[in-house]
Amino acid sequence: MKNYPKSFRALWVGEIVSEFGGAAGGIINGLLLYELTGSKEWMGVMWLVYFIPSLILQGISAPFLNHVIKIRMLKNIQLIRAAAYILPLLGIVMGTHYGAILSLFVLQITLGLLQPIYASLSFALLPEICQEDKLVEANSLLDGTIRLMSFIAPGSTAILLIFTPMYLMYGISALLFFVSFLSLLQIPLSSVETVAAWTKRFWWEELKEGYRIFFQYPQLLRLTMLSSTVQFAVGAVMVLSVPFIRGELGGHYWEYAIFSGSFPIGYAIGMMLLSRIRKTSQTMYIGLIGGGLSFVFLFFVHSIPAAWICEFIGGLLFPLFNAQSAAIFQREAPRERLSQLSSVRLLFLRVTMPLGIVFASSSSLFHLSTRDIYAIVGMLIVLPGLYFLIRTFFKTVEDSTRSL
Repeated sequence: MKNYPKSFRALWVGEIVSEFGGAAGGIINGLLLYELTGSKEWMGVMWLVYFIPSLILQGISAPFLNHVIKIRMLKNIQLIRAAAYILPLLGIVMGTHYGAILSLFVLQITLGLLQPIYASLSFALLPEICQEDKLVEANSLLDGTIRLMSFIAPGSTAILLIFTPMYLMYGISALLFFVSFLSLLQIPLSSVETVAAWTKRFWWEELKEGYRIFFQYPQLLRLTMLSSTVQFAVGAVMVLSVPFIRGELGGHYWEYAIFSGSFPIGYAIGMMLLSRIRKTSQTMYIGLIGGGLSFVFLFFVHSIPAAWICEFIGGLLFPLFNAQSAAIFQREAPRERLSQLSSVRLLFLRVTMPLGIVFASSSSLFHLSTRDIYAIVGMLIVLPGLYFLIRTFFKTVEDSTRSL
């Protein structure tokens, strides 16, 4: 970490504690709501309340993101999140089920509205606080940290619940978001660019302009679409993983837990591997293809250890694509439009995950087995990856011929 600027280290620490707080809070939200209602339907409503406003805001907020001071907005978001996590605590203290349920839904709506803004602005901030030659490693480190927290948080939360009443976990989450705010205070406003001037055009015109500019950059569009196929596969796997391990392979709960943890552990190791290899278009697409093949191989797997290995390999290889494609986007997008374009990029990524969930959930309508779905989503990643990998070799030969 010594090789990174102080501002980046502050952002990274803020991400660690806020991701842990958010993951732990998400687990407690589900537990509390189920305890209050005993209903799976209410669980579904809770996540719809999170996703639907979030996706709507993601689609319409892009024009405004160019015209805010990024770090100031990020700090304010963390403070609002910290305050929002106090609401369920107050609802429980009030002693009424309705008050606790209402506070949970207010929390979910607030988190859903703030998440796309935070993610877009932090993505756009990175090139301003980190040297260009460190962007790949920086993206890998942030992405790997988020995935590692998603693995560590459930187990840590379970341990904390042994010693701590459930409602106090909201206080812990609120405290962690406040610590994230304190970490972001270490990033001086002078370290970031000045805010782009508002063009005074009507919102709809500004929104269209952002999408028009996005489609003017074929490489950014291509990388976004490839990342979207990965997110589609991730959404499908969210539905498939439990039936595959517990049903198809007859695994125990602990075997499913290892399966779930194999990908983030592989991702953390892949993040370290990325810092030691050459960053080229070939390695980027090889990472994408290898990650896609990890899904395809699950079609053939008939033992749980083999399934663990597939997940681990997928986690190991996907950072080669994710971090490099993110860095290319940050370098090539117009800096004055980066916040807006990163919001458009994130919208594509976030929309495809629910589509993957719907596709996997409705697989019985198409008479597709769990293994079939793994093969299909894997090939959706592998085939375009192979096409663009082959193109990079032809481009290399073409460039060499021109130099002669």
